Amino acid sequence: MSKVYLSNKTRAISFPLGGIGTGSVGLAGNGRLIDWEIFNAPNKRSFNGYSHFAVKAEANGQLIDARVLNGDFPSPYMGEPVRGGPLHSGYGYGPENNTMAGMPHFRRHSFDGAFPLANMAFEDDKFPGPVGLKAFNPFIPMNDRDSSLPCAMFEISFDNPSDYEIAYTVALTTSNPKAGDRVVNAYAINDDGFSLLKLGTESYAKGDPSYGDITVATDAECASYQEYWYRGGWSDNLEMFWRDFARPGPFANRTYPTEQPPHPRHKDNGTLAARITVSPQGRGSLRFALAWHFPNVYNAWNPEPEERTVWRNYYATQFEDSTAVAAYALSHWGRLLGETEKFHEALFASTIPEEALEALSANLAVLKSATCLRLTDGSFYGFEGCIEDVGSCEGSCTHVWNYAYALPFLFPSLERSMRELDFRYNRRPDGGMAFRLMLPLGRDSGAFRACVDGQMGGVVKAYRDWKISGDDAWLARNWPVIKSSVEYAWSEDNPDRWDVNRDGVIDGRQHHTLDMELFGPNAWLNGFYLAALKAASEMAAYLGEADEAAEYAALFARGKAWTDEHLFNGRYYGHDIDLTDRGWLERYDEGGSLFGESAVDAYWNEEAGEIKYQIGEGCSIDQVVAQWHANLCGLGDIFDRGQTRTALGELYRNNFKENMREEANAWRLFSLNDEGGLVICSWPEGSKRPAVPLTYAPETMTGFEYQAASHMIQEGMLDEGLCIVRAIRERYDGEKRNPWNEMECGSNYARAMASYSLLLSYSGFSFDMTKGEIGFRPVLSSANRFQSFWSIDGAWGTFELTATSGSLQVLSGELTLSKLGLPSGWSGASVRAFANDEQVALLDTEVAGLSFVSALTLGADQTLSWNRS
Repeated sequence: MSKVYLSNKTRAISFPLGGIGTGSVGLAGNGRLIDWEIFNAPNKRSFNGYSHFAVKAEANGQLIDARVLNGDFPSPYMGEPVRGGPLHSGYGYGPENNTMAGMPHFRRHSFDGAFPLANMAFEDDKFPGPVGLKAFNPFIPMNDRDSSLPCAMFEISFDNPSDYEIAYTVALTTSNPKAGDRVVNAYAINDDGFSLLKLGTESYAKGDPSYGDITVATDAECASYQEYWYRGGWSDNLEMFWRDFARPGPFANRTYPTEQPPHPRHKDNGTLAARITVSPQGRGSLRFALAWHFPNVYNAWNPEPEERTVWRNYYATQFEDSTAVAAYALSHWGRLLGETEKFHEALFASTIPEEALEALSANLAVLKSATCLRLTDGSFYGFEGCIEDVGSCEGSCTHVWNYAYALPFLFPSLERSMRELDFRYNRRPDGGMAFRLMLPLGRDSGAFRACVDGQMGGVVKAYRDWKISGDDAWLARNWPVIKSSVEYAWSEDNPDRWDVNRDGVIDGRQHHTLDMELFGPNAWLNGFYLAALKAASEMAAYLGEADEAAEYAALFARGKAWTDEHLFNGRYYGHDIDLTDRGWLERYDEGGSLFGESAVDAYWNEEAGEIKYQIGEGCSIDQVVAQWHANLCGLGDIFDRGQTRTALGELYRNNFKENMREEANAWRLFSLNDEGGLVICSWPEGSKRPAVPLTYAPETMTGFEYQAASHMIQEGMLDEGLCIVRAIRERYDGEKRNPWNEMECGSNYARAMASYSLLLSYSGFSFDMTKGEIGFRPVLSSANRFQSFWSIDGAWGTFELTATSGSLQVLSGELTLSKLGLPSGWSGASVRAFANDEQVALLDTEVAGLSFVSALTLGADQTLSWNRS
């Protein structure tokens, strides 16, 4: 199941092709190669010279047709604003000729993008047969090395409709992007017979951030090449290229000496072509790899020049140059594509609603975007998102990455590396945690205050990652910092005095993910504290610290009781504060706000006589977010279950807007006109809206929306949850916005990976690998058959359940189970189970699920099945 985009619905598409932490090249909706974000930084709306695919067809020594493998260039056609660009370019000159929009191209095209695979189809009446393009970069759960290849991989296929042989040629052209004045474009055939065209330079030292190279490669038996396009002024280079390409036969090479600099107006281009003869009514295909190797990462975003440093990219420790990457991709093509397709097929076989599947798969693209880096040792690091040419809000921001549920299940070792970096470098001597990790590692994050949801969320994430991995040693190693994170709430060194009286309720000054502070108790941030207390109690007990476990549990119980009684107003959970009480600000005036002012200066609205940026009587999107986390992580109740469900109902009734036409939004515009969405905060009829309310209150930010939708689905509010998801994906429709780039504070926003929780919520997936247990309790109970993808540390596969039988298949890795949780009615007393056709001994119990007499280990392509006895 995938969505096909046609015509105008392809205009906003940029599908990222690259590895985790490597940057990417975007495949545009019409087939262009855009957004060249391969230089260790974002690079939106960029192109690399004349980089493109072109195809031609010949028969009997005659050219039938030649055209660029693009669809129509999308309007507007006035041209883009360009400063310092080439003569006769920019706004008022029409589209750049680098877009190849002026060359013959295909009249009809479509884009089928079910991440991580993109499939395009091109047709034109003058070209003999349809042309297909498959594009991907390996995405293989648990295999972070192969999923971090700095390359894009393409397979171009031809269907010959005629009754005679046709020779088809594919030419991949790219520019030498950072060559300087000493260009080295060189063709070679390696020992495996691969044709490789490497575009490098001698202009930079090996430690320079601009040092690097790209390689285009093919494994085709018949290849030709031009190391250099013709060097000339005006449009001489493109004129000569098309003259050379649009005629029968292979390319003749052209070369220039290294000491001769390129033309000052143009980058140097190189072209690698492959040719295949396809029989009448037959089909043939050609493979290309586009690889890059820019080994030196530079934190140019650092405002302190003396602290800007260069370090080596993780992939540079794995490969010598881009030629080695391209050769690896071609050598392992069958396995890399096969394992990626296996994951793709398993994921898209899930029988959850189409919009939910589209949402969770599309946002996996964040991991392949310039939002993410891998440090030299392979540790994972992320910005919040991407601005046009720089990362948006550095530092693996803890309160943003709280919501990102894809990485911990698909690449759990990378997620744990985030915890380890956080706990090692962000902990301050007083126990407070910085919520941004500075690069290079060890750089001071500054004295800005700790963040409640970031710090307490870190405790919950540590609990989750421990249960996903079952790694007790990992927990013990990180426990001292986890423990101090919780106890900072009542520490005398905490200037914001979160829970100074140790009653389980945070009521001090509370920085949070909406970039300002709340004053006074509120369910949103206190919920994070309660979840952290509950998780810490369980971890402490497991590690033998009985006194601490009891203390945390008692604090949790007191705090939960108070929260349920005092912060639930009968309709939803809120915020207990008198907005006219300036004393809140005076009591917590130490330290600056986000904008460097005192609390009084930053928060007091003198004209209205109110505190600014508060929820007050509002209905906020994250009021019970801690329960969402707890449900996903197996923590149990944080709030009263009935009140939580009531609050979610009110959230939907008050915050979901079917269209935005009547909404006053002074903030960022992520939805417009007839688009719908779930806003951050509303003030229902009968409540008082602050004069200057909670930051971002009228915005629709997808990560928050997915969180709330997923939580509603967990609580059985299936229609409401799906309605929110549908509204989001209708906004990202391919015409107005890119379906693979959900925005918040910039592009490719990490919080959007909250959408992965939709899969967990629909399947009711549970896990505790410290006990060897996973489980499924699908909420789609009326379905005759439910199927879902699953992934846990060490293995991934599929789960299927019908009225009379079920199966758990391991598609990759190895899984050892003591118990498989199932819905009520399925137990060892009522079923027979088989592992690879051999009956498995079960404990005879009425408790839901299958408990094995002896631990059961399943390897790749092995299946556990069961049926009614």
